[in-house]
Amino acid sequence: MLVPPADRPGSAVEDAAPARVGRLPSLTGLRWIAALLVFGFHAGTMGIVAEPDLKTVVDRTFTLGLSGVQFFFILSGFVLVWSARPGEAKRTFLRRRMAKIYPNHLVMFVAALLVAYGFGDPVNPRAALENLLLVQAWDPTPGIFYSVNTVSWSLSCELFFYACLPFALPLIHRAPTGGLWAVIGAVPLFILALWPAQVLVPEENRWWFTQIFPVVRSLEFWLGVAAAELLRRGRWRGPGLGSASVLFLVTWVVAGNWIRAELWAASLSVAYVLVIVAAADADVRGLRTPWRTRPMVWLGEVSFAFYVVHVLVMVTVLRLTGHHGVGVPGWWGPVAVVGLLLVNLALAALLHRYVETPMTRRLGPPRAPRRTALPAGTAPSPWAATPEHPRAAEAALVHVGSSSGRDPDMPRTDAVERPRR
Repeated sequence: MLVPPADRPGSAVEDAAPARVGRLPSLTGLRWIAALLVFGFHAGTMGIVAEPDLKTVVDRTFTLGLSGVQFFFILSGFVLVWSARPGEAKRTFLRRRMAKIYPNHLVMFVAALLVAYGFGDPVNPRAALENLLLVQAWDPTPGIFYSVNTVSWSLSCELFFYACLPFALPLIHRAPTGGLWAVIGAVPLFILALWPAQVLVPEENRWWFTQIFPVVRSLEFWLGVAAAELLRRGRWRGPGLGSASVLFLVTWVVAGNWIRAELWAASLSVAYVLVIVAAADADVRGLRTPWRTRPMVWLGEVSFAFYVVHVLVMVTVLRLTGHHGVGVPGWWGPVAVVGLLLVNLALAALLHRYVETPMTRRLGPPRAPRRTALPAGTAPSPWAATPEHPRAAEAALVHVGSSSGRDPDMPRTDAVERPRR
């Protein structure tokens, strides 16, 4: 059980920088699971597996895979609050985030246009410009928000989240704990209310309104924000990672088989936030988890690149082989899915290694000097060592600072499976 600090907005304890508490490698590993869910969903919707019985297995396994994007949005809010740097200028924050997402986006934007040119596909100039600027998610026009590299609509949403967070963060740090818990309780209800609310939107725009519109999708982001602030203060009360994982699996099975589509997004938002916070708390405590092993963390590190390449690669390969829209017959269908998974993973590794990592380092603001101890006079973190949390302070030091070019807002790998004892 975490020992909570005094619940006083603006207290020195609450203002302690969460980045000093430690990076969270388990969350990096979980990113790969979310990316894999999205991949499986698209493998099903593209009909890669043509044999009916086998296709049914894929469809039933990944029917809720689109919610992997929901996981990413919740995780994004959590990680950005966790890693927030006190006193950082808004412009610096936005520069760091753009340095992270835009190089990969630009490479895939150009690749998508080249593929369209190669196949002789028409390109809507308005759609191309909106995609380039990452504003396409604001345009409800059918054929716009899913154009060019289709998955980039979610980057358009993320850009909106990034623009909002620096202005909201001071209010979040001063918010009473009860208000943060109110956000945790209200967000699933708001997600649930979207379904009756969509009748207020023209029918042709309802999918855009519930699934794409950045303001609506920000609900998931703010859920992660509130959860991170509660954990940062030591005020989170939730199940451990084992119980949260079981709860997620039960929710996934029940939602996929017996819950109406109007309800599963709200249900999964609760399951996802419980898993995310439980995994983060396990990392803070220095506990071993299945998500912080070196292979899982590496997969999580390339998951963003995997996400931005996978749909374009899958569609292109299927068109080149003549299987687009008809699928691959027999057992060759599942083989094709595995093959596409491996091809996408290889291309993602190259994109991460030669574009994402060096460009994040080059375009981002200068990094703060490495520190291995708290400055004199700094208040202790909410996870300072206590009789109930004795290894937290030691575990925190394992993760402090980095001179690598990795995303400064995501976990490092040099502390994987090596908590200090």
